[in-house]
Amino acid sequence: MDIDKRFDRILAIFVQLQSRPIVRAQDMADRFQVSLRTIYRDIKSLENAGVPIFSEAGVGYTLMDGYKIPPTLFTKEEALSFAVAEKLMDQYLDSDVSKHFSAALTKMKAVLRQSDKENVAKLENKLIVNRRHHFFNANVPSALAKLFDSIAKQLQLKIAYKSVESDTAKQRLVEPIGVFHESGFWYFMAYCHLRKDIRQFRIDRIEAIEMTSDIFTQTFKPLADYLKKEVKVPKQKVKILVSKRLAYYMSWDKKYYGFISEQETEDGIEMIFETKSLEQEFTRWLLMYADGIKVLEPQALKLSIKNMIDNIKAQLT
Repeated sequence: MDIDKRFDRILAIFVQLQSRPIVRAQDMADRFQVSLRTIYRDIKSLENAGVPIFSEAGVGYTLMDGYKIPPTLFTKEEALSFAVAEKLMDQYLDSDVSKHFSAALTKMKAVLRQSDKENVAKLENKLIVNRRHHFFNANVPSALAKLFDSIAKQLQLKIAYKSVESDTAKQRLVEPIGVFHESGFWYFMAYCHLRKDIRQFRIDRIEAIEMTSDIFTQTFKPLADYLKKEVKVPKQKVKILVSKRLAYYMSWDKKYYGFISEQETEDGIEMIFETKSLEQEFTRWLLMYADGIKVLEPQALKLSIKNMIDNIKAQLT
C-alpha cells in the first residue's frame, strides 16, 4: 500500500468533512476513485485519531458542530490557482457574487506563506481573462447573487423576464431549483407559478429581480435530474459546408452553437451542428460567415437566412 497516497487521501477527506455539512461515502469514493470499503477504512482511521465524526445510514458523515483545526497550508500550485480563480470569477460571475468571492479569497490568501503571496501577486499582473459574452443584464448586476440567496433561503423570487419571443418583459413568480452554465450563457431552472410548471430561464434576459418573503411551495430533486429530462425544446440538425479559410475563424465560437463534428472534403470543411434556436441565434451567428458557407440542410435554415437578408436589404434602401 502507498502510505503517502493514503495519508494524502485521509487528509483530503478530513478537509472535505470540514467544508460540507454532510458528505456521502459514495461521493468520496467517486472523487478519490477508490472503493466504498476503502472510504470506510479511512473514516475509521480518522475516528481512531480522535476526530469526532457522526454517521447516519443512508445519509452520510458529518463532523461534530464546532470542531475545527487551523487551516491546512496550501501548496505552491494551490496558491497560484487563487490568482487564476479570481480572474475567472471576476469575468464569469455577476458583480455581487464576484465581490463576495474576492473577499473570501483575500481571507484565504492571508494564511499563505510570504513566498507564496509574492508568487500570487506576480501572477495576478500577468494574467488577463477576456469574456466574449455579456452574461448578465447591466441593469440587474446582482441577478446571480439573488438566485443563490433564494435557493439557500428557499424564498420565492419575483422577476421581470423578457423571453426571446416577446418584446416586453413579463412578471413571473419563480422558485429557483439551480443555476448552470451552457453554450456561453448562464441559465437557471425554476418552478414558474405563471406556467404552473418547471421552466428554464436565461439570466441575461432578466430585466428586474426581487426577493419575496414567501417560502417555496415545491420540493425539488437535484438540478442534474431536471437537466437530464429537459427535452421541451427539440434540437435540429444542421449541416453546412464551410471554406477552409473561414473554418479557422468559426472554430473560436462554434461550440457555443451546438457543434457536433466536422470532416474535411475537397470543397471545404463539412460541419454538423444541433441547435435549439435555428431561426434566431444560429442564423444570426451564421450570417457573419455568409460569404463562405453553403447550407446543406435543413431547408428551413436556407429560408431563415434568406428572410433575414431580405429584411437587412429593406432597411438599407
